Amino acid sequence: MKKMFFAFLLLLSIAGSVNAQVDGKAIGIRFGYGGEISYQQPLGNANRLELDLGLDHYGFGLSGVYQWVWDLSTLAEGFNWYAGFGAAVGSFDFETNNGSRALNVGLLGQVGIEYNFNIPIQLSLDYRPGFYFLNGSNPTYDGICLAARYRF
Repeated sequence: MKKMFFAFLLLLSIAGSVNAQVDGKAIGIRFGYGGEISYQQPLGNANRLELDLGLDHYGFGLSGVYQWVWDLSTLAEGFNWYAGFGAAVGSFDFETNNGSRALNVGLLGQVGIEYNFNIPIQLSLDYRPGFYFLNGSNPTYDGICLAARYRF
């Protein structure tokens, strides 16, 4: 048991030391169940904030996710993976009790992989589950999305 614990600590320390360099701001479109205008703002060398304004068949909303970014250049130069958490607010209809749209609030998680080309283009694929908890809504939402962004 001690060996597994120390191996886990070693792996965690190595993962923490290979943080990726966040390459400035990015703006683009994120596609999944609907479309979102997506903006990424660096908050440090390996942290950023992603803000998304979206519209889908459930309604529209604004989400913000704080992300940690790690280097995956062992696959190929330009690859990173990221994970984070955040919140969303919007007007959603998750088959509420009265069938109407209502203000809703949710908590989000996100994990994904991205590729930064030599030109200022970024492609990413991520999974963002959420838990929405107002107005008798369906409590979960899972989405796999593809995003294309311009880095500047």
